[in-house]
Amino acid sequence: MKGYKQQEIHIKEPTEKEVNPHLLPGEQLLCEASTVYKYIQEDGSNRGTYGKLICTNFKIAFLDDDSTSDENETQFKNKIIGENDITLQCVDQIYGVYDEKKKLLTGQLRKYPEKLIIYCKDLRVFNFCLRYTKEEEVKRIVSGIIHHSQTPKLLKRLFLFSYASAAPNNTDGRNQTVMFDTLEDWRDELERTKGNVQYKAVSTNEGYKVSEKLPLYFVVPICVSEESILKYEGRGIPIWCWSCHNGAALLKMSAFPKEQDDSTSQTQKAFLDGIYRTIRKPPYELLKTDDLSSSLPSLQEIQTAYTRFKQLFLIDNSTDFWATDVKWFSLLESTNWLEIIRRVLKKAIEVVECLERQHTNVLLIEESATDMCCVISSLVQVMMDSYSRTKLGFQSLIQKEWVIGGHGFLDRCNHLHKSDKEEAPVFLLLLNCVWQLVQQYPAAFEFTETYLTVLSDSLYVPIFSTFFFNSQHQKDTTMTGESQKTQSSPFRFLTVWDWSVQFDLKAQAFLNNPLYAEKPKPEKSQRKTARFKHQRQLSLPLTQTKSSPKRGFFREETDHLIKNILGKRIGKFINSSDEPPNSFREFYDSWHSKPVDYHGLLLPRIDGPEIKVWAQRYLRWIPEAQLHGGGTIATAAKILDLMEEVQNLQVKMDEEHSQAVSGDIHAVPVLRNSARLSSLFPFALLQRQSVKPALPTSTWKDLEDEDDLVKRDDEFVDLSSDML
Repeated sequence: MKGYKQQEIHIKEPTEKEVNPHLLPGEQLLCEASTVYKYIQEDGSNRGTYGKLICTNFKIAFLDDDSTSDENETQFKNKIIGENDITLQCVDQIYGVYDEKKKLLTGQLRKYPEKLIIYCKDLRVFNFCLRYTKEEEVKRIVSGIIHHSQTPKLLKRLFLFSYASAAPNNTDGRNQTVMFDTLEDWRDELERTKGNVQYKAVSTNEGYKVSEKLPLYFVVPICVSEESILKYEGRGIPIWCWSCHNGAALLKMSAFPKEQDDSTSQTQKAFLDGIYRTIRKPPYELLKTDDLSSSLPSLQEIQTAYTRFKQLFLIDNSTDFWATDVKWFSLLESTNWLEIIRRVLKKAIEVVECLERQHTNVLLIEESATDMCCVISSLVQVMMDSYSRTKLGFQSLIQKEWVIGGHGFLDRCNHLHKSDKEEAPVFLLLLNCVWQLVQQYPAAFEFTETYLTVLSDSLYVPIFSTFFFNSQHQKDTTMTGESQKTQSSPFRFLTVWDWSVQFDLKAQAFLNNPLYAEKPKPEKSQRKTARFKHQRQLSLPLTQTKSSPKRGFFREETDHLIKNILGKRIGKFINSSDEPPNSFREFYDSWHSKPVDYHGLLLPRIDGPEIKVWAQRYLRWIPEAQLHGGGTIATAAKILDLMEEVQNLQVKMDEEHSQAVSGDIHAVPVLRNSARLSSLFPFALLQRQSVKPALPTSTWKDLEDEDDLVKRDDEFVDLSSDML
């Protein structure tokens, strides 16, 4: 803890001004401490500001003189969570500093720390000095924060219920996301995908008489009887996810437990054989089964990889950042997180090949069919169905496959801190995979990477019910059970899809992609196709049409210096023995050799360097990784300025001809002076600066032992901008 020496602290005297916290309906102040010193983490000089640290039943918050000021408001402000607010569910780990040594804080403390470090699940790091705080206040605030953010709790103790009871029902009601909580929603989806000839929506589980894990309504093949659905509580029944344009369908099935006695296993096997024989008959034709538990990483492997991965971005100070910079790629490779993303995308492409080219139904099998089944089925639909690439369509997809589909958000996110064994970032894995597609084909998506980032943040905001239950049954019984006891109306839970709760209209504009390619008119299809190909080449300037199976991590066109420094080490990312089979490679290469139809099939590039780190989400709080006046946001700012100019000219033309204005001229955010923007805008504040050394002094010692790494004076390469 080199950066915490007392003599280096630049003290800003506290003011006498009393700053009161802004509390939401149902939010209660539990404990507080005055004269707390918050370090400016990224500065490295231990400068900071005095203020008050509070803990409520919703959040931990630091209040200083700037908390109530409107001068520093950014263009992208969350109305629920402030810059210095941490929801209790967003707290990852809490460390105390004793005599310059960090110690993980859990349970009851015998001795209280002089400094407090809070690591957040959205990758923020907060450093608080308690040396100038009264001893009694230190005990109360530290004990309170640990107790309310780290100890196990009951579901009803979540702030979700306090807010739902106290908050007025005043949302704008403009949410048009299909919630899939009615039979009609499922029938409409069947009709949209032309799957209503072979499949039917059923209400067999009304009252949850089949299974508490299944939704009230779902879709099965027409030939499957109600008796079959009831027999094993829904296990062994193929449940419909989506139908392809050629009639092939994507299905999922909850597998029988593997540990069974012989007689039970034989009975269940006979039942499955009967189901397979039934659904293999016309009009279902061919069926391919895929046991995801054997072909994809386990939940434990995913959790382990992500735990290692996130440590690369939980940076205490600039010194720590530069100390590990020279080892960046070896550390990244050792986490295995990018490799898991590649494997998941590869599996999704394999399923797409069966549906698209082989016209074969695919049945995904998993123990509960609520984890990796959700990931693969969602990715397949994003790749094959352009509706799922619109904001409304993507939200409806998440509702269908995840929320109503029964993904255990409560356990996988460990919101109640009951069992670390159940925790796994499965939904975050999906968002990482979707981001790969968004950054490779931005014009194909109506939403932006900022949308995906705030959606990942919303996992930890307990005022929305969307990500805080394990199943529809758990949510329904929680609501109705409370109602019966108190004779009051059910809770009015908010849905995360009503973005007006978190953002005003100006901020919501950053969630929409102004460069989204509208569906071309038939008569202009040829011209549109040619332009799509050009845009694709611009987005991936170094990508070859066909990749060699034996290529390493780096492209041939990559700078030779970087190859010499890191090529051998990173070459292990692509294992030749794990290369796709010939049929897969033929399908993959054939598609990538053709122009892209942004409203047709999309296949991600998955070879080596094409799988990248989601920079906006993981690097947004690290100034050293920012490019001031650079990055994609600088390009977007110029294009948006041109769009605004074109729209203004259109308005003038319409006025001259006394015509109505077509389109909303305020539909895109205005980004003035792109030179002042960070590459991680809108999350990185404009006024923050970080000076990057030409070569970090902390790495000279490491480099001295590697003669082949340092050959010239200008040896430092900015890998963060080029390779991420």
